[in-house]
Amino acid sequence: MSLMQAAASRFGLRLTSLAAQCLTVAALSMTTLSVRADDIADVQKLLAAGKNTEALQKADQYLNGKPRDPMMRFLRGISLSQAGRSAEAVTVFTKLTEDYPELPEPFNNLAVLYAQQGQYDKARNALEMAIRTNPSYATAYENLGDVYAKLASQAYSKALQIDTRSAVAPKLAMVRDLFPKERNSIVAAAGGSATQPAPVAARPTAVTPPPAAVTPPAPVVTPPKPAPAPVVAKPEPKPEPKPQPKADDKAAEREVASAVERWAAAWSRKDMNGYYAAYTRDFDGGKGSRKAWEAERRARIVSKRSIEVDVSNINVDIKGDKASVRYRQAYRADNLNINSTKRLEMVRSGGKWLIAKESAGS
Repeated sequence: MSLMQAAASRFGLRLTSLAAQCLTVAALSMTTLSVRADDIADVQKLLAAGKNTEALQKADQYLNGKPRDPMMRFLRGISLSQAGRSAEAVTVFTKLTEDYPELPEPFNNLAVLYAQQGQYDKARNALEMAIRTNPSYATAYENLGDVYAKLASQAYSKALQIDTRSAVAPKLAMVRDLFPKERNSIVAAAGGSATQPAPVAARPTAVTPPPAAVTPPAPVVTPPKPAPAPVVAKPEPKPEPKPQPKADDKAAEREVASAVERWAAAWSRKDMNGYYAAYTRDFDGGKGSRKAWEAERRARIVSKRSIEVDVSNINVDIKGDKASVRYRQAYRADNLNINSTKRLEMVRSGGKWLIAKESAGS
């Protein structure tokens, strides 16, 4: 479902009742494994019926016993947004994006709230994060297109306010130039009667004298041409055999795949030293420093009661000391169960393959 729709203007946004519907649809798409399905279903029914107060009370009661449950926190954010408590809803979804950055839905719903407040730059950033988390999330793509349209509309309106003559007139002049004012006079001139040219006096015809007799040239004897030399057919070149993958490349691919599997195993065991050792020494995960990244990852991983990370369909492309890895990752931790495609950029350093960059892939 789109975040925006055309109304009085082609760039109009859905900023009223449809925003709540968009949030509810996104909620229904999240996984509910390992949580009490009856409580989740009850809150969803209350939200669908517009009973936000009852839904919020039931969500708060549930979260008193399980404060980190992502699904119920998500539904609580929807309840707050439908009740018009946008600031509190923004806080809920922002905290969800921090605790569970692998989920695209909180980013999408955060964008809805920002758009309601006219903060389209923030809405764009949130949707770009949702797409980065899940590149196949169609709802975020559609919403992002609408946000870009609104930003373009604002920029165009601003241009009109600044200088209508320099901003718009050149475009209109291009259209008017296709129909110049002189065209009618040109057509009229072409349709008028043409002036008759003055008669030209005929010149006297000259008398041509008879041609003088021409002596025929002596016949030329052409010597016989020698027979052409026989053409020896050249043997057709044989196609060169296609190069087979070198044994060294195959061995390197196995080494890369083994490094990825060891990294996933260390993650599953919560072996932080083994987990950190799988990355390059300057890897910071976008946190600004290696120390900040390690602290953030330790807090995320150690706080889980259990973690299971399985990697499969590992595809490796090696170029020298660099490797690009594409694989399927099944991540299960507490109440989360996510299966997605991931990418790793790895480098060979000190005889080991280490992770230099990680991202979502498709």
